[in-house]
Amino acid sequence: MIPDLMQAAGGIGLFLLGMLLLTDGLRALAGDRLRQVLAAFTRSPLSGAATGAATTALIQSSSATTVIAIGLVGAGLMTFPHALGIIFGANIGTTITGWLVAALGFKFKLGLAAMPLVLTGVVLRIFASGRLAQLGMGIAGFALLFIGIDMMQAGLAALEGIVTPASFPGDTILGRFELVLIGIAITLVTQSSSAGVATALVALHAGAISFTQAGAMVIGMDVGTTFKTVLAVLGGSTAMRRTGYAHIIYNLATGVMAFLILPFYVWKAEDYLAAGGDAQFALVAFHTLFNTLGVILVLPFTNAFARFIMRLVPESGTPLIDRLDERLLASPSAALDAAITTIRAIALELARGVENLLSPGGARELDPARLLELRDALDATRRYMERIRTDHDGMRLHDRFLSAMHALDHANRLLNRCQQTARIRALRGDKRLWRLARVMRSLTARFAETGDAAGLEGRFDKLRAILREQRHVVRERTIDAAAHGEVGTGTTLLRLDAARWLHRTAYHLWRITHHMAITTSSANNGGPHPEGLSDNMDNADDD
Repeated sequence: MIPDLMQAAGGIGLFLLGMLLLTDGLRALAGDRLRQVLAAFTRSPLSGAATGAATTALIQSSSATTVIAIGLVGAGLMTFPHALGIIFGANIGTTITGWLVAALGFKFKLGLAAMPLVLTGVVLRIFASGRLAQLGMGIAGFALLFIGIDMMQAGLAALEGIVTPASFPGDTILGRFELVLIGIAITLVTQSSSAGVATALVALHAGAISFTQAGAMVIGMDVGTTFKTVLAVLGGSTAMRRTGYAHIIYNLATGVMAFLILPFYVWKAEDYLAAGGDAQFALVAFHTLFNTLGVILVLPFTNAFARFIMRLVPESGTPLIDRLDERLLASPSAALDAAITTIRAIALELARGVENLLSPGGARELDPARLLELRDALDATRRYMERIRTDHDGMRLHDRFLSAMHALDHANRLLNRCQQTARIRALRGDKRLWRLARVMRSLTARFAETGDAAGLEGRFDKLRAILREQRHVVRERTIDAAAHGEVGTGTTLLRLDAARWLHRTAYHLWRITHHMAITTSSANNGGPHPEGLSDNMDNADDD
């Protein structure tokens, strides 16, 4: 008996390993295109549910789908209600694994035939590179699923007559509830509802559990996935916690509904089974039915549900860096979206600061506490971006990362400029400089209000070019006035610093809008940026 149990446990382990390899391989093959597909096709909660189901079915990971959705919400590319549609749909997508196991694992006994595929996959993973290596990992994982199923079947078949439905709680309300708890426990141990459903299918096939018992356990396995979510939301960002709570509440509600309809489903399924129907298909159909029914019932109320979740989980922590969730680092695209959105928020705050400093009523020093908060936010964003891993194989993602780093650098330099209030006050001592300062204040105010980096980049560039010329004009004129004794040495130096401040501030605003436009442009195809060198060359006199 002990060797048989060990064989069954080993089968579960191989199935789990296969799921991990298959998911990692498919995710790597899909790459950043999954993010683009989710953003492009999610226009409503309904389309989000369809896209979430298809994406999860493709990559065999509802967690990966959820992380991408959270990243899109954090980047402002998707609303929270639309992301909820994706999360609802992901529950349907996870049922595909059960259909594969029921259709192939029991009908065709693919365990032996799949073994050469493991070798094929490993050879590709070792000797190939790029997409072929990722395909090899997926092939090996797919084969291990069926080898694991065969091992589970062999182990449980040897226990026939020893482990029977009588070994489990009976068909009462309390008994079903206990079976739900068993299903939850199995998911907690395996950390995979797909592995739990596969185990229930094998146990049902071996006669170890009845159809009703298997149905109750599958409900528990579906609910059990929320415990992983509970761990994920602890200490997470607002977007992560809202998504997590939505997933928990939705799965619990779906589980209650499934528990209530289980007796009616069993009653209808008895005729099908009595006529020689396949119990495994009937069980997977129940799993798909209650998940699909749950989505159908909740979709009309998605916006109301989203408002409830947003009230349940209000904004908290430091708003500027709340999006920088460490859990997103597992997906470089999602993590980069969060970083870019944070940099944009900081840049708009700095633009408002410049607007305030150049106000007609007189230069005002910015709140020291706010300056410290901005400094801390820049440092936190820099540390976060250091942990994002991109490479030249994904050029578009890598180029967006580089542009984000440039924007972050210029935001840091602009913050230093905002603290040079003596130079800003000196602008009022020269009519030409103050006139130009008012032009920059107007343009900066528009950027702070609209955040239209792409639309304002060209105007900031023109202003920067004008200020560069005027800087030299003011320099010559001021030095000439000093030579004739019209202004003192201290005033001369301060006015020259003021002219340089105006030019350099415009330059940093131009480069911020330029790089932010690149990071958010869907038209960017990952080519090199012709202006890239100017970020380093023009910074030589940045003081």
